[in-house]
Amino acid sequence: MTRGSTRADAAGADPLVVPVAVREGIGGPFRAARADTLDAWLRSLFPSGTSGVALVAVGGLGRRECAPFGDLDLVLLHAGVPGMDELAASLWYPIWDARLGLDHSVRTLPEALSVAHDDVKVALGLLDARHVAGDPALAAQLADAAADQWRRTAIRQLPALRAVTTARWEAHGELAFLLEGDLKEAAGGLRDVGVLRGIARSGVTDALRPAVRAAHLRLLDTRDALHVTVGRRVDRLVAQERAAVARLLGLDDGDALLRRVASDARTVANALDDAWRAADRVRVIRRRGADGKPVRRPVARDVVEQDGELVLARTAIGARPDPALSLRVAAAAATTRLPISRATCEWLAAYCPPLPAPWPPAARAALITLLGSGPGLVPVWETCDRYGLVDGWLPEWARMRSLPQHNPVHKFTLDRHLVQAAAEATGFTREVDRPDLLLLAAFLHDVGKGLPGDHSTVGAPVAAAVAGRIGLPPADVEVIEKLVRLHLLLPEVATRRDLSDPKTIAGVAAAVGDATTLDLLHGLARADAHATGPAAWSDWKGRLIAELVRRTHTALDTGVLPALPTPDPGLVAGPLPAIHLEGDRVAVAAADRRGLLAAVAGCLALHRLDVLGADVSTVEGRALVEFLVQPRFGAAPDPIALSADLRRAVTGDVSVTQRLRGRGGRSAGSGAPPRVVWHREAATDAVVLELRAADSPALLYRVAAALDEAGAAVRAARISTLGGDVVDAFYLVGTGAGEQAVEAAVLSAAQS
Repeated sequence: MTRGSTRADAAGADPLVVPVAVREGIGGPFRAARADTLDAWLRSLFPSGTSGVALVAVGGLGRRECAPFGDLDLVLLHAGVPGMDELAASLWYPIWDARLGLDHSVRTLPEALSVAHDDVKVALGLLDARHVAGDPALAAQLADAAADQWRRTAIRQLPALRAVTTARWEAHGELAFLLEGDLKEAAGGLRDVGVLRGIARSGVTDALRPAVRAAHLRLLDTRDALHVTVGRRVDRLVAQERAAVARLLGLDDGDALLRRVASDARTVANALDDAWRAADRVRVIRRRGADGKPVRRPVARDVVEQDGELVLARTAIGARPDPALSLRVAAAAATTRLPISRATCEWLAAYCPPLPAPWPPAARAALITLLGSGPGLVPVWETCDRYGLVDGWLPEWARMRSLPQHNPVHKFTLDRHLVQAAAEATGFTREVDRPDLLLLAAFLHDVGKGLPGDHSTVGAPVAAAVAGRIGLPPADVEVIEKLVRLHLLLPEVATRRDLSDPKTIAGVAAAVGDATTLDLLHGLARADAHATGPAAWSDWKGRLIAELVRRTHTALDTGVLPALPTPDPGLVAGPLPAIHLEGDRVAVAAADRRGLLAAVAGCLALHRLDVLGADVSTVEGRALVEFLVQPRFGAAPDPIALSADLRRAVTGDVSVTQRLRGRGGRSAGSGAPPRVVWHREAATDAVVLELRAADSPALLYRVAAALDEAGAAVRAARISTLGGDVVDAFYLVGTGAGEQAVEAAVLSAAQS
C-alpha cells in the first residue's frame, strides 16, 4: 500500500499511510493491523452524521485477512437514501488515488440479497460482510439476512458453486502439483478456503477442521511473503521468487517452500472433496425421505456402495482385518470411479495391519488393478495418500511426496508424475506381452530422483527392491530393474542419434536384449512423456521413437537392419532446390554443400520459427533437411515469403542470413553454462558432438555457422528441444582445425 494524494485531503481526511513495519509484516497480527489501518482510513473518508447508509467490507478486509498489497472489496449499503452517487464518488476516488485495487458496489439491502440469490459468488462474498463505517444496524441487517438466506438456499446453490469452482480449477490447475501455482485461484488455494467457509456456514458439514485452518494460515503467510518480496499484488509463486519467500518464512530453501505449499494445498483440496460429497449425501438423504434406508450395493469383495461412496461391508470389520484390504478398497474405488468415504479411510488407516513381505497375491493383484484403472487412479491415490495408506504400502513414498522437479518440461511434482505415468501407461497395455510390468515400471521409473547420482541408475535397485517386496518372481524383478535403468534409452537415442547408422541400432538392440523388453520400453517412454507435460512429446518425437523401435525389432528378430523409409520423392527427384512446407514441417532438398544447415536454420530464425527437431541426411549427393518448427509468438509466417527466402538461402544468397548477424540470443533455459560432450564410439563413420545448452533464438543457426567456420563437416544432425533447454547432436566426418577448436567455437556460439 502506498501513500498518494487523495481527494479526501480537501475534506480534512488524511491520505492512507501504512507503517512500513505493518505493511511488510507477515502473519496474522500484521494482517489484522493492516485491517485496522484501512478501517480507520475508510472511516475518516465517510461523512459523519449520515443515517441510513453503511460502508461494508467483504473479501479480505471483511475477514481481516489483508495482504500487504491486497485489493479492497466494499459495498455502500443504503436504505433508499438519495445522493448515493456523490457519496460513492467521495469514497471511491480517494481509494483509487491511493493506488489501491477496488471492487465496489452501491446497493440497498433488498438489492444485495437479490443479487446474492442469483449469483452464488456474491452470496459467498456476503458471508464475510463486516461493518466499517456509517449505520452499524444496517450493516448487521445485511450480514444476518445474507447468512440466513445462504442457510436456506445453500443446498440448491452448491451445484452452481461447484461448477464455478471446477471451471476455475481447469483454468489454474492443482496448486499441490504445480511448480509455479497460483496461491489464490489454483485448486487447494485460498479461494477454495472461501468455498469451504461457505459450505461450513450452510451447516452441511464441518468443512473447516483444525488441519484446514492451519493450512489456510500458512497459505496466507506465504502470500504475505510473496507480496513483500515482489512489492506488489501477485498471487503466482514463480521460480525466481521462491528463495526470497522461503527466507521470509524461515524455511531452508525454495524446495522446502514448495513442499509446504503442496502439503497445505492438498489439505484444502481434499477437505473440499469431502465437503462436496457431504453435500451430495444430504441431497440423497432428502430425496430418500425421513423413513428411507440407505441402499447398499456390493461392488467388490468386502466393499459396498452407499450414498455414492464406497464403504466396508460389515463382514470386513473384524478383529483381524485382511492386510490387503486397503489396497482392495482402493482398487474398487478406482475401477468404479467412486470415492472412498472418509470414515472408511480413517478406519483402514487405524486398523488395517501392515502388509507382510513379500505381499500376498491378493495385495499384488489389487495394486496392479489400481495402477491399471486409468483416470480413476489419480483421485483415489490422492485420497489414500492423504490418510497415510500409501506410506504403509510403499515406505519410499514419503521421500518422493511433493518433491519438485525443476526442469520446466515437467508439469507435476515427482509423486504426481509417477501416478500420472501409471495412468497414462494404461493406453499402451494392449501393445505389450506383460501389461502388469508396464504399469509397475511406469509407476516406479523415476524413484531414483532426489537421490545422489543419475536417477535411472540409482533408481533401478530401488525399483527392484519394491518389486521384490510386493512379491514378483526374480525374473520379473530383473525386468523391472532393467526398464527403470533404461527408461530414457529410446527417447534419447531417437532424438540424438542417427537412426540410419547400424551402430546406433546395434547398440540399442544389445542394451535391450529382447523384443518383449523393447515393447515395454516403448510403452514406458510414451507414458512418461505424456505424464511429463506437452513440451515432452510431439508427433516428430513419436515418429522417431517408433522408427527406432521398428528397426531394433528387425535387428533382434533377424539380425539384419531394415532399409530406411523412402524419402519424399519430391525431395530426392526433380529440380533443386525443393521446398516443402506442411503444417509444422519444413523440408528442404538442395545440392550438398558446406553451410547448408546454417543457412536453413538462419532463415527459419529470421521468420521467427523455433526449431523443435531436425533431421539432416544425404541421398545421392542431395542434402535433405527436415525440421519440426513452431512459431515463436503464435502467428505462422507467410509461406510465400518463407519459401522465397529458403530458396535464396540454400542457393548461397547470404543476404538472407546476414540480417541475423549481430543478434544476441537471450537464453530461455537454465543459468548453467553450455556444455559439449563428445561421443567418439557412437557412430560408424563419424564422431558425435553433443551440445547441451539453454535454448535461445537462432541458436541452431549460430552453432551450425560456427561448425562451418571451424571447418567441421556435418554429415547428420539431431536437434532436440526440451522446454528451455536443447540437446543437439552433430555427426562430424571431419573436425577441421581439431576437436578443441571446434568445441570452443560451438561454446562461444551458444553463449553469444
